[in-house]
Amino acid sequence: MIPEDSDAQHLLIAEHVLGLHGREQAAEIERWLEQDEDAARLASHWREHWLGAVELLDPVPLPPRLWRRISRRIGADATGWWAGWQGLWQSLSLWRMVSAALLVALVLLLGPLRVPAPVYTVVLQAPGEAASPGWRVTVSAKGDLQLTPLEDGDYPADRSVQFWTLADPALGPRSLGLVQPGEPLVVPASRVGGVESGQLFELTLEPPGGSPGDRPTGPILFIGRAVAL
Repeated sequence: MIPEDSDAQHLLIAEHVLGLHGREQAAEIERWLEQDEDAARLASHWREHWLGAVELLDPVPLPPRLWRRISRRIGADATGWWAGWQGLWQSLSLWRMVSAALLVALVLLLGPLRVPAPVYTVVLQAPGEAASPGWRVTVSAKGDLQLTPLEDGDYPADRSVQFWTLADPALGPRSLGLVQPGEPLVVPASRVGGVESGQLFELTLEPPGGSPGDRPTGPILFIGRAVAL
């Protein structure tokens, strides 16, 4: 059943793109995407988003035990392994499953062998517009942050766009610098500090040169929360 809450729909689409739903639920979501243009655009965005997230992962050779597990899953025996793969090589559904499985496997299944620092992603959206992502934030395993524009926006020439984060409401927001509209921004780990799931990130419109204090003063342009991959 498709939820009515926009945040729940957003999460549902992200999970669907990763292939985390059963066959019946996935079919229901696909029918929904065919009928809802906003949902379809969001699904397209998430596909690009997860592909970008994969680039943050260091290449790791898959262990033999994982290949054996895949072999057992498709029902191929040891002697007919290559013959089984030849028949499945052009299976679109198989490669969709493998693509999603490998993304999750690299982060989760290989965790006991080498536990990396969490990798986070944030989709910044205009307030109240769940299907209008404007910027994407990715935090690498080393803690470096990259802010990437997803669309060309119109910003007043006499104002500045400032990047903020809020980890602890008791401490208040912290500035991560000024942003040039339409251009990516890289913030080193030493300036980003620790990032946690649910941490708030936002872009606000400020006076020239940025906020005169240590708090946002202008309207929020885009906002989102960190999600751990």
